[in-house]
Amino acid sequence: MNEFVAFVISGLVTGAIYALLASGLVLAYSASGVLNFAHGATAFLSALTFYELHEGLGWPAVPAALATVFVFAPALGLLLDRVMFRRLAALGEIPQIVATIGLLVALPALGLWIVKLLTDAGVDLAPAENQFGLPGVGPSPAKHWKLMHGVGIDSDQLITWIVTAVVAIALWILMRHTPLGLRLRASVDSRTLTELRGVSADRLSGIAWMISSGLAGAVGVLAVPMLSLSSVDYTLFLFVSAAAAVLGRFKSVPIAFGGGLLLGVVQNLVAGYAPSWTEKITGFRTSVPFVLLFVGLLVLSRSKRSAGTAAVDAPPPDYLAGMPPLRRWAPWIAAWLFAAVSLYTWTTAFWIGLIAQGLAAALVFLSFTVVTGLGGMVSLAQATFVTASALTAGLLMSHGVSFFLALVVGTLVAVVLGVVVALPALRLSGRMLALATLALAFLGDQVLFQMRWFRNGDAGWAVPRPVIGPVDLNDDRALGLALLVIVAAVVVLVRNLENSASGRAMLAVRSAPPAAMASGVSIVRTKLALFAISAGIAGFGGVFWASFNTRITAGEFTAMNGLVWLAIVVAAGIRRPQFAVVAGLTFGLFPHVMEEYVTSSPHVPVILFGLAGLALAGNPEGWCVQMAEAGHTLRARIGGGGKPSVPKPRVAVAEQPEEPAAANEHDADVLLRLRGIRAGYGDVEVLHGVDLDVRAGSILALLGANGAGKSTTCAVAAGLVVPTSGTVELAGQGGVMRDITRLSAVRRSRDGVLLAPEGRGIFPSLTIDENLTMWLRSADERARVYERFPGLAARRKVPAGSLSGGEQQQLAIAPLLVRPPRVLIADEPSLGLAPLVVEEIFRFVVELRDMGVALLLVEEKASEILTVADEVAFMSVGRVSWRGPRAEVDEARLTAAYLGIETADRERTDRTAAAVRDEVTPA
Repeated sequence: MNEFVAFVISGLVTGAIYALLASGLVLAYSASGVLNFAHGATAFLSALTFYELHEGLGWPAVPAALATVFVFAPALGLLLDRVMFRRLAALGEIPQIVATIGLLVALPALGLWIVKLLTDAGVDLAPAENQFGLPGVGPSPAKHWKLMHGVGIDSDQLITWIVTAVVAIALWILMRHTPLGLRLRASVDSRTLTELRGVSADRLSGIAWMISSGLAGAVGVLAVPMLSLSSVDYTLFLFVSAAAAVLGRFKSVPIAFGGGLLLGVVQNLVAGYAPSWTEKITGFRTSVPFVLLFVGLLVLSRSKRSAGTAAVDAPPPDYLAGMPPLRRWAPWIAAWLFAAVSLYTWTTAFWIGLIAQGLAAALVFLSFTVVTGLGGMVSLAQATFVTASALTAGLLMSHGVSFFLALVVGTLVAVVLGVVVALPALRLSGRMLALATLALAFLGDQVLFQMRWFRNGDAGWAVPRPVIGPVDLNDDRALGLALLVIVAAVVVLVRNLENSASGRAMLAVRSAPPAAMASGVSIVRTKLALFAISAGIAGFGGVFWASFNTRITAGEFTAMNGLVWLAIVVAAGIRRPQFAVVAGLTFGLFPHVMEEYVTSSPHVPVILFGLAGLALAGNPEGWCVQMAEAGHTLRARIGGGGKPSVPKPRVAVAEQPEEPAAANEHDADVLLRLRGIRAGYGDVEVLHGVDLDVRAGSILALLGANGAGKSTTCAVAAGLVVPTSGTVELAGQGGVMRDITRLSAVRRSRDGVLLAPEGRGIFPSLTIDENLTMWLRSADERARVYERFPGLAARRKVPAGSLSGGEQQQLAIAPLLVRPPRVLIADEPSLGLAPLVVEEIFRFVVELRDMGVALLLVEEKASEILTVADEVAFMSVGRVSWRGPRAEVDEARLTAAYLGIETADRERTDRTAAAVRDEVTPA
């Protein structure tokens, strides 16, 4: 019993660290949608700050801790949110993952570099690297108390428990009993709907990042006695705590917090009570958290299926499209010839070795082009394939097997491992897949590569360079030339794969899996092939990389190395194989160029590599693409004498059949006016000059076929989509129209322009009362809602997501009846509702009109909406084809609008039919 209690107590200490990290991870992710891989690096930087304030500058421990947790860490979180995370939230998952990995690399190096600069400048700071046994917040040395025989605690553990308990209570109060917590939870449900309620999601994101970084700062301070100053240890703790975040599905802070505590206890109990046979598996007990992370991801996370999606990360423009192949590849062929000649002419032995190393790295980096660039899946296990292949080759060569046979077998081992790692991809995608592959990579480091027969101890295996006839690859020049040929061959193979039928199938699976499946593409086979090919390339390159070093050890290429590699390749450009070669050469040459010509500090190249990942927030396609775009712009300016125009996709737009009546600019009833609105998504223009007037106390029904642009018109009016041209105006005091085109949805909501989006405008995880609070701050106002809707009053503590569709729509409209907006834009408010419920919804709409609200309604049920509408506008192909009073709507015009027939076409058809009738009718 005493032993059990001892395991639980020590496990709760580790679990407290996991709980704080997991809570911060979930809080930041739920508010911004960015999974922060650098959360552990923030904890390390906070630990470094606390250490230097306490040990270097001589501050007392408590003030140093308070300054770190409540000033430094939140300020860092706010800065990162403003500079990086807000822009990342609008990008795809790959740039998000890689940018935060870049931050993971850059932050620790930046902290250590700043300490070195301050020390060199004469500031009395303590040595920051390789420091162990450091004091924490409590007494030093720590005080110990004996609880029972064999069970004791020390002051550091006690402080950790107290701080964790206080944080747990504070988080509970914040999230459940404050307006800020309510808004944070609302933004988790729907960031867009939160903004439509007049709450700035960007401001919430900044607050969430400040709290998240503050929790990381608390971890940094509390874990100093346990982890000392090791950025790797803090990062490993983060990835372990990710298992607790997965338990909370990256949404629930309380569950993640409790999961962290449980994880620490389970880890200790497994280590203490695991069966004896587990002792034969080296590293099994320390790998338990990664097993739990992997299993948790498979069980609790699942890719959402959809009817069809479009790729959100379209490939960069190919400015050389249409050119002959020789001209397209001429610069790369010239660069290849230059490198080949330089190896045997002016290049010194030192730089030849660096070039050869960079080419070996390029072989490995090409594997990322396949799995991530072509397949759109983030694999963080590439270093595992490299190590497994190289160790296999070294093991075989130690038994007399030739280099080339060992190379083949090592590559096949990597392929097999790639298929195993691909299995989670059949169920997971995006961030969850990245975490799953990382968990498997850590399992490889902790278990597979710790087997003595496989790793050969700390010495590893010798991987001698081969001799091919008269060519001895022990000469760096010969090895460099051979690698140039091999890299060029792999680049050509990858390009051929991209252009083949298999490559098109891979792109289809990346862009729209359901559509690919409907076209007969096997998603399972395609994903397995992507991982197998990628792993094979990584393993193949790993053997040559080990051959360059002439030896391979189990710790040479760890999972953490794989994170850095991915950041470097994506920062250069993940879509095209030639950019992976540039990334490899940069990886091999850049640190030594910096050391030779810029600075001898080892931290600066690491910082710059990390910042390259951060640059993805500005250009997610990488710096090679950015340079190509700049070159294209320069050539166009030189050739055309001006700034090049970016080609827009051509959109077929029928001529507008009827010229709408000129709006009365002095119409006092108009509250919202749209003039000449052109808008779309990316390069695709959806609206082509939309004009609308929405009047006070009037209902304007917007009708048209699917794809006519009705929802986009609503989004422009509400501020969710910024038009490329045209104006949106809102009546101010005295009826004077003011331009609100550039105002955000938050500002428009506060000015009285409210969008009820398509579907249900509620927050599913919030209770009925909390949903009402998001619009009605006053308890008296909510009481008026409950008085009118007793059904809602009886269930006020019930989550809104458990209500029926009609009850949810009632909940969405009820607060507007108490505090009506000036303008209500409703996008299909009757969607999916029963006829009786639809009648009730339209009664509410009429009531709002009678209150003087200006209503713009988009509806599919034309017969119902025409019974209450005052004015009607028909849309077709992004234009308003007709508008006028409801009384002038005829059946033919309505049919034409819903069938997507242009009015002019309908009139021509009618005239033709009349002429035919005249010809065949007897006189």
